[in-house]
Amino acid sequence: MNSLWIATIGTSVIAFALKYLGHNVPEKFFTHPKVQSINALIPIALLSALVAVQTFSEKSKLMIDHRLAGVGVAILALLLKAPFPVVVVSAAITSAVVYKFF
Repeated sequence: MNSLWIATIGTSVIAFALKYLGHNVPEKFFTHPKVQSINALIPIALLSALVAVQTFSEKSKLMIDHRLAGVGVAILALLLKAPFPVVVVSAAITSAVVYKFF
């Protein structure tokens, strides 16, 4: 067996063990108010990090391109309290126009 298979099997075992242990955590741990407030903020932080990485990087380089214009328009639309579909469509159109013409 080569090292790729060992790494694949090892990470599979670790993933299974983490999921199994997660089901055995007592319920009172998750009902604590501090844990609930932290769990409410985790998706926001992860999505923000994903948007930042996807906007400003390509492979291992820092890039500033048409995606920044799309994110800027999305932020402006959110500040103007536009509905979510309007935010997404306006950001996509702006990014596409900047990509096509610049």
